Amino acid sequence: MGVSLSKGGNVSLTKAAPSLSSLVLGLGWDLRTTTGADFDLDASALVVGADGKVLSNAHFVFFNNKRSPDGAVEHSGDNLTGEGEGDDEAINVSVSALPPEVDKVVVVASIYEADTRGQTFGQVRNAYVRVVDQADGNELARYDLTEDAAGETAMVFGELYRNGAEWKFRAVGQGYASGLAGIAQDFGVSL
Repeated sequence: MGVSLSKGGNVSLTKAAPSLSSLVLGLGWDLRTTTGADFDLDASALVVGADGKVLSNAHFVFFNNKRSPDGAVEHSGDNLTGEGEGDDEAINVSVSALPPEVDKVVVVASIYEADTRGQTFGQVRNAYVRVVDQADGNELARYDLTEDAAGETAMVFGELYRNGAEWKFRAVGQGYASGLAGIAQDFGVSL
């Protein structure tokens, strides 16, 4: 079991796994009682430069754009229900293939059609992001979200970031009431 992070905490992935070349950012969640309407959470990743903005619109990786242009960041596919054990969705990142202009990969979850369905992260429980070394399946870090996010429809779970020659992971836990569109705009995605 890897390092358990609290909000704002970080860990050196390079020190934990010196030969790290690719990893999986696994996201999971369960639903609290709902109205019975479909509840679809979606994982996304934003590949960001030193200016805090995506390198291009194609560096916004989600269910409709499953790979970054360089192939280093790839969405594993859309889970429409969140049912079942383990990770509900995953983002695969080949850190060894990320170009030098990449400063970080921001990991996000959002509720599909949240406003239309009247759904928020307040109806989500046991949400987490975990970092797994793809080579051996070892979990390097995990962040369990504990905030009450009753008004938020999207959440920045964490970020994989470059610190000199090291790769680190930071637990963020920042909610957005403006949904995925609000996060995308903050990171420079043209909608």
